[in-house]
Amino acid sequence: MTEKTEFAPAAGPQADTVVTTPNAAISAGETSIPTQGDNMPAYYARPQDVEGSLPIVIVIQEIFGVHEHIRDLCRRLALEGYLAVAPELYFRQGDPNDYSDIPTLFSNLVTKVPDAQVLADLDHVANWASRNGGDPHRLLATGFCWGGRISWLYAAHNPQLKAAVAWYGKLVGEKTLNSPKHPVDIATDLNAPVLGLYGADDTSIPQDTVETMRHALRAANATAEIVVYPGVGHAFNADYRPSYHQESAQDGWQRMLAWFSQYGVKKS
Repeated sequence: MTEKTEFAPAAGPQADTVVTTPNAAISAGETSIPTQGDNMPAYYARPQDVEGSLPIVIVIQEIFGVHEHIRDLCRRLALEGYLAVAPELYFRQGDPNDYSDIPTLFSNLVTKVPDAQVLADLDHVANWASRNGGDPHRLLATGFCWGGRISWLYAAHNPQLKAAVAWYGKLVGEKTLNSPKHPVDIATDLNAPVLGLYGADDTSIPQDTVETMRHALRAANATAEIVVYPGVGHAFNADYRPSYHQESAQDGWQRMLAWFSQYGVKKS
């Protein structure tokens, strides 16, 4: 297993654009969350010296698991005043750090993780956060790549969720026993406003599927918005990879914070 300071091996060579957020003004570390008879590893970050309960953001991992990029996103959210928690959602099926390429990681691990298991685990993350300084009435979620898709599904699953932001999560796909529904199938079931952030040149998420999702959202009269960045591919927020597009990543981050502020962080 790789050290906790590293990036997932399957992510490939590390780019020189890595953003590192210091720990000076935050408390962060590893924890364990009871869920469905197991103890799920997770990473959390929160601002220091803040009185009262904090709005909660569940940070849903990329295909690569909770590696250094996801941990750093938690620290960035903590600096914005959130209790951010990133659970290791593959922990029962395996460790993504054991794989050195994406196709093998996907086929041998990711496809074996049932959506129903993930959504139930996320509910337990929300419960843990509410018992550890978080405000259950200000529950938010954001996810990246694999986690982007899950963010859409979670917005249809948990009626307590106030808002979600999905970064380049697949919208359509083959239906399997582990993944019986995709975001396009649950547009009518959304409990919370969802912001989707996508790249126009993302070959893994063709623009026709984005348009299909937009039509489904309009037909459902859902509170949702999809932003597509021209000339940008997949994983444009992943500052540790060559796919990083700084301007789009920074714009998406500000849009995410504004979305959370608009829908999710008012005191109950």
